[in-house]
Amino acid sequence: MANTPTFLKDAKDLLSEQGFAASNVWYHGTSSALIDSIKQQGLKRSGDKVLKEAAKKTMATIGNDYSESVEPVFLSQSKELAFYWAEQTVRNRSVRIEGKEEPVVVAATLPEDTNAKVKPDVGAASLLLLKEGEEFMAYLAEIYQENGFDVPNIDLMRADRLAYLNVLGMAYLNEDISPLNLTLISS
Repeated sequence: MANTPTFLKDAKDLLSEQGFAASNVWYHGTSSALIDSIKQQGLKRSGDKVLKEAAKKTMATIGNDYSESVEPVFLSQSKELAFYWAEQTVRNRSVRIEGKEEPVVVAATLPEDTNAKVKPDVGAASLLLLKEGEEFMAYLAEIYQENGFDVPNIDLMRADRLAYLNVLGMAYLNEDISPLNLTLISS
């Protein structure tokens, strides 16, 4: 399991038999290298332009066309789960970008109309079938067990949409989030 900092451990307050409770405060895991940009521009859909450009260059060197897709802003109602994805972001960036980066979590406090647009991330089903997804499920299982709950038994291909949100803590917003709604979580 990731070495989640104590100040990010919030499952004890959010987790129940039904899964993770949600409110209008969501969390996004990212790299410390992106914080200055996030403070200025907010959370942007498909926001890691440096990583996208590196992928585009790699594809060009092998003769493939690269068509960039616009991904939503991925969110979780748990700081602990967002930290997991922050670590993945740092790991993914380290493959293509040199420098020392740390995983960080950003809180997004959404107005009611925007909060209503947050959706369960059922598209994560394909990710969860890969090695990275297996690692996330193991991380999630440890969180459930640490907090006295049974490990989620979820059939990813047949699960109800809300299970992705409630049980797995996976959500998205298909619009940018203003820096006015964001706060860097620190100890």
